[in-house]
Amino acid sequence: MKKIATITAFLSISFIAQSQVVGTSAAPPKPVEAVEETIKLQEEAYDFGKIPQGKPVTHIFNVENAGKDSLKISNVQASCGCTTPEWERNKIQAPGEKTKITVGYNAAAEGPFTKTITISYNEGKSKQITIKGEVWKTPAASAPENAALKSLGDE
Repeated sequence: MKKIATITAFLSISFIAQSQVVGTSAAPPKPVEAVEETIKLQEEAYDFGKIPQGKPVTHIFNVENAGKDSLKISNVQASCGCTTPEWERNKIQAPGEKTKITVGYNAAAEGPFTKTITISYNEGKSKQITIKGEVWKTPAASAPENAALKSLGDE
């Protein structure tokens, strides 16, 4: 009787194991589709390098509608008040059409800076661009007069 019970148990386990192997065959994974990027920027970051304190600077970011549908930039928001973006408001761009976003930076504070600007478009989508650089302190007074230069003119 023990032999029959052992054989029955062995066959049952074999049947269950075989069922699980057959039941787990999955379809091959589907390839991930590329997400179409509607907004295309010529560059996503700009480095002003070293700029003098107190001299505001600007840079133009070129934007293209690379999608198949229209593009509407609803807002361009800087990370702080020292950065001022300007763009054509309430304009809807057709596919392939280009526009510009002008970003100004008020170089009042000395030292390195990195600022982000968020472009909001097509109801809920966004993209970030960045400006950076270093503001160097300008001297408080002009350079002293060089007396040696006067003697050169006398000869």
